Amino acid sequence: MRLKEIARVEGVRDNALTGYGIVVGLAGTGDTSKNRLTIQSVANTLSHFGVNISPDDLNSRNVAAVMVTATLPPFAESGQKLDVSVSSLGDARSLAGGVLMLTPLNGPDNKMYALAQGALSVGGYEVRAFGSSEQKNHPTVGRVPDGASVEREAPLGLGSDGRTLDVVLYQPDFTTAERVAESLRRNAGVEAVAEHAGKIRVTFATPPTDLVRTISTIENVLVTPDQMARVVVNERTGTVVSGGDVRLGAVTISQGDLRIVVQTDYMVSQPDGVLVNPSRNIGTAVVPQANINVQDPEAKLVNIPNGATVGDLIAALRAIHLTTRDVITILQSIKDAGALHGELIIQ
Repeated sequence: MRLKEIARVEGVRDNALTGYGIVVGLAGTGDTSKNRLTIQSVANTLSHFGVNISPDDLNSRNVAAVMVTATLPPFAESGQKLDVSVSSLGDARSLAGGVLMLTPLNGPDNKMYALAQGALSVGGYEVRAFGSSEQKNHPTVGRVPDGASVEREAPLGLGSDGRTLDVVLYQPDFTTAERVAESLRRNAGVEAVAEHAGKIRVTFATPPTDLVRTISTIENVLVTPDQMARVVVNERTGTVVSGGDVRLGAVTISQGDLRIVVQTDYMVSQPDGVLVNPSRNIGTAVVPQANINVQDPEAKLVNIPNGATVGDLIAALRAIHLTTRDVITILQSIKDAGALHGELIIQ
C-alpha cells in the first residue's frame, strides 16, 4: 500500500471559508420585517450604491439574510472556482429563485480568500395558499455551483526551513508509524523518525531543490499498515462489520427462551326455562376461564473453538435461527467474558 493512501503531508489540508451575505430576488418568500438584521443589511448595501434610505422605510420580503460557506482546497490559486453553500439565517420560507449578492469569504485567520456571487440552485420548494402549504426537500438551503472565485492562494504549512517535513497518519498507530519511518529510511533515502503514533518527521540533509518531486517520492513509498482487530455493530440497523483478523477465544454460548402465554375466555351462563318469580340470586352470569401455557424449550448450545473468527460465530448463530439483534447482544456478552480478542465498537 502506498503511503499516500494512509497518510498526508502536514499542511496539505482543506480550509473552511465562511461569509455573511444577502439573497435578493425572492418571490415574497424572504425574511419578514421582524428580522432587523436583514433590513439593516439591505440599507447598508444600498448606501454603497449612493442610495441613502432609513431601515424603517424598508418593507420587503424579497430579501433574505444568509450564511455562505465553502471549502478552500490545498494549493488553490487565484481565479480558481469553488462551490458554495447558502443557508438562511432568518425566517425566510424559501430561497428558490434568489441571487446571492457579492459576499467575501474569510478563513479562520480572518483573511479574505474568496468572493462568492451567483444564482442559487435549490433542490426543493415551499408553496402556501389559503392556509395550506406544500413543501419538498429543504428550500432554505441552496448551492451556487462555481459561485466563488479564489482571490488569495491557500496557506501551506510546510516546514519553514525547508529541511523538515511531517507526515500525518489518517489512523494513528504506533506500529504503523514505525513501519512508515523504516520504509522511508530504506526506500526514500531520508532520515525519518516517528514522533508519536500519528506523525513521522522527515529530515533532509540539505533543502530539496525540487520539493514537488521529493514529496511525490515520499508518498509513493510502499508501507504495510498494521490493522487493529475491530468489530463494529450498529444496533439501529442491525449491521455487524468485522475485520478478518478478529479472533475469538474458546467460549460456549447457551441461548433459550421462556415463553408464558395467558389466554382468557369469557363464558356466559344463562339459566334454562322461564322463571315466574325470579329471585335476586338467579340470573345471567359471565364466567372467565383462563388457560396458562408455559413453553420452556431446551436451550440451544453453540461451541466456538479457540481461534475462530467472528464470521464463524455468526454462521453458527445463524444456524440456530438467531436474529441479527440477538447476535449483537451475544457479541457484547462475549466481549464482557474476555473471549473477543479485539475492539468492539457500538454505534
